Amino acid sequence: MCSLFGWLDYKAIVPDRMKKRLTQALASAAEERGTDAAGISYVKGGKVIIYKRPKPAHRIHFNAPENTMAVMGHTRMATQGDKKLNYNNHPFAGTAGDTSFAFAHNGVLWNDKELRNEKLIPDTYIETDSYAACQLIESQGKLDFDSLKYMAETVEGNFAFTVLNQSNNLYLVKGSNPMCLLHFEALGLYVYASTGSIMKNA
Repeated sequence: MCSLFGWLDYKAIVPDRMKKRLTQALASAAEERGTDAAGISYVKGGKVIIYKRPKPAHRIHFNAPENTMAVMGHTRMATQGDKKLNYNNHPFAGTAGDTSFAFAHNGVLWNDKELRNEKLIPDTYIETDSYAACQLIESQGKLDFDSLKYMAETVEGNFAFTVLNQSNNLYLVKGSNPMCLLHFEALGLYVYASTGSIMKNA
């Protein structure tokens, strides 16, 4: 059990101070589903930045820069892969063709080892089952609805995925795991979290 959280400011009118408070509030509230590690990703200067630590979210100062348009976050309850090795924690970095992206998963994948045995994806030092889904996107050489569909239909398990690319496109892929999405139309703001209780507490 982990949590996804984040927001997309598509009109770019929400004050930076409010977005920083929102990020921290969502991350802290998301601890109800995992305190082993936490991390966020965002875009700065056309590059995807990932900041994650093997600590509870309330002990991390998340500080995306001014004019950030989107934040994609994750709190982790480790099921596979040592949380102390930060490369096992979410979000993960990926590259599909000429598109770089960050990837996060809530759930458990059952066939990650089988996917490697079938040589659909290469071996890696990252021990987390979730990373296999990231590699499936990479294997398609592009990040779009088709490659996301391929990934979601190839993995087996329970899941919700989030993906943020260098153009501030934020993708949500919901399987059997929960996802709550709010749209503040007047502000041009989407906010999401794995559960309604996280959203309410944030």
